[in-house]
Amino acid sequence: MAYRGSVRPFVNFNAKQDAEILHKAMKGIGTDEDAILMLLAARSNDQRQQIKAAYKKAYRKDLVSALKSELGGLFESLIVALMTPPISYDASQLHKALKGAGTNDEVLIEILASRTGDQIKEIIKVYKKEFGGELERDICGDTSGHYRKLLVTLLQGSREEGVDEGKIEKDAKDLYAAGEGRFGTDEEKFITILGNRSAEHLRKVFDAYKKLSGCDIEDSIKGETSGNLESSLLAVVKCTRSVPEYFAEGLYKSMRRAGTDDDTLMRIMVSRSEWDMLDVRASFKKKYDASLYTTIQEDTTGDYQKALLYLCGGND
Repeated sequence: MAYRGSVRPFVNFNAKQDAEILHKAMKGIGTDEDAILMLLAARSNDQRQQIKAAYKKAYRKDLVSALKSELGGLFESLIVALMTPPISYDASQLHKALKGAGTNDEVLIEILASRTGDQIKEIIKVYKKEFGGELERDICGDTSGHYRKLLVTLLQGSREEGVDEGKIEKDAKDLYAAGEGRFGTDEEKFITILGNRSAEHLRKVFDAYKKLSGCDIEDSIKGETSGNLESSLLAVVKCTRSVPEYFAEGLYKSMRRAGTDDDTLMRIMVSRSEWDMLDVRASFKKKYDASLYTTIQEDTTGDYQKALLYLCGGND
């Protein structure tokens, strides 16, 4: 598979040299934000971890703490996010979503619906290591009902592989019978099928469902469910159809409302930068007939904006 991230490893990488540049940028009066930004945005996460180690060795100080003491606001949050290994970043976002006052369901849904089974298994391990808790237990303590059941199913990270031709029609009929085809909804059926089948299989099921019922599965979910269950089922369907499109929509919503939702904007830009940002950008352009780059330009300012534009990787 071709690399689809916007941030790629820096070619002539030298961790020791980079650590020195960062040290100079933070020494003395005033901080050279531009130097920090240009350097860190042009390194892969793996390289940033090596810079962190080299910095510690040379200056006996933690690089992230040093950056935090020099920077502020959204720019600081973004740089700290870039310095965090991806799985730790996901784990910390989930921890924050569960441990704050009230649960941030948007974050739970976004991460659990969009990450691969292997990533989810890693997140569970890192969550335990860094926060001393069981992710599943924490999620169960903060959620309830069918919504909880779906999240727990996604947490198992055990989607089937490939397409089971023999099951396509049956799954489509079962979904129809569980929703449109009856009075009241059989949520369990939706959860079992959407939570366990592979993405390739589900795409075929959705086509069969449309033939059978005359409407898209999304419309049925909207008509048959509500609240967090509806949001999480829709997220699963969107990620099954196209993960980049799901994130393009998330980015659009984060910027195109009164006041920018910087938490979401930052989370998506950071977590997709080495994964599929080029596809997210293309989906954004196709869906909204606007460039992600220009939209970020219009919605943000300062060093924070500059860093986001670097992560965007170019203007369509």
